[in-house]
Amino acid sequence: MKVLIIEDEPELAKEITDFLTTERYDCQISATFRNATTLLRDRFFDTIVLDLGLPDGDGLELLKLIKTDHPDSSVVIVSARGALDDRIRGLRSGADDYLPKPFSLAELHVRLLAIHRRRFGHTAQPLQVGEFQIDIENRTVHHRENEIPLFKKEFDLLSYLLLNRNRPLSRAQLYEHVWGDLSFPSSDSNYIDVHIKNIRKKLSAYAPAPWLQSVRGIGYKIVAP
Repeated sequence: MKVLIIEDEPELAKEITDFLTTERYDCQISATFRNATTLLRDRFFDTIVLDLGLPDGDGLELLKLIKTDHPDSSVVIVSARGALDDRIRGLRSGADDYLPKPFSLAELHVRLLAIHRRRFGHTAQPLQVGEFQIDIENRTVHHRENEIPLFKKEFDLLSYLLLNRNRPLSRAQLYEHVWGDLSFPSSDSNYIDVHIKNIRKKLSAYAPAPWLQSVRGIGYKIVAP
């Protein structure tokens, strides 16, 4: 999951980043309103951790821009403004959650997980896709009692497609999410195709996986309830 941390306190921003990185989040930091708008213009983030007290602008104004331009991104406000009225204002402005400072990093992680589950309509239990059970939190794929070994990037691709199930994702989107790089090799690169081929090969050794589909001219999608 890609997370943008908009926080002007360097130590806190680093603490959040270090903690979430150990939980396998791909994090990027922005310390200003202006820099955040630039980053948001250039790329997509699954979740945005937003401090309201930015040095060059109001975080609530930035929240409005985020909800207009990036409606699919989740937003968690983290702020020293902990009064009830401030929390209500933030949630009414479109934030998915509001965490007053100081807060526990573990609590932030739990809240991110809860938002993720609500947004993508799944629980902590493994998801049944065809004949396979995919456990996103524990990063495992099973066919009945057999665990199917996937490399880290293979699982990252599979889980991201699953979390966006029934939605076609381009090769560039998949590359950016998994490798954290905007510089997709080239329009005719088969970089993603090779990884998808390897995933299909490993799954098909146990059962067919017709739900992992190619979308002509775009990329791939998982078709699943």
